[in-house]
Amino acid sequence: MSKDNLLIVLSSGDIEVATKFPLLYSSVVLEREYWKTCHLMFWGPSIKLLENSEIQEKILEIQNTGVQMSACIVCVEDYNLVEKLESLNIQVNHTGELLTKALKDESYSVMTI
Repeated sequence: MSKDNLLIVLSSGDIEVATKFPLLYSSVVLEREYWKTCHLMFWGPSIKLLENSEIQEKILEIQNTGVQMSACIVCVEDYNLVEKLESLNIQVNHTGELLTKALKDESYSVMTI
């Protein structure tokens, strides 16, 4: 079985880290056919980055390529950003379920930043 699915877990709140690696990479992975599916997960301090208008624009660009996105509901509620993330079409849920599934599933690669 080959690994065709990618889960990127971004927990860093550093804007340069986010823009220079996971957001840049996730913006091209499907179009270049590196992966069949890609899911970008926001966890912890990375959620606060979503208040930045430039990051919001990048998120919409990435979503337009077919990358799915979600964010940890506990963290989103802690930062009081539920409405903001929902307006960006980012699924707010218990991200531990998808992370656990991906970690156990041989068809997934999981990258954590």
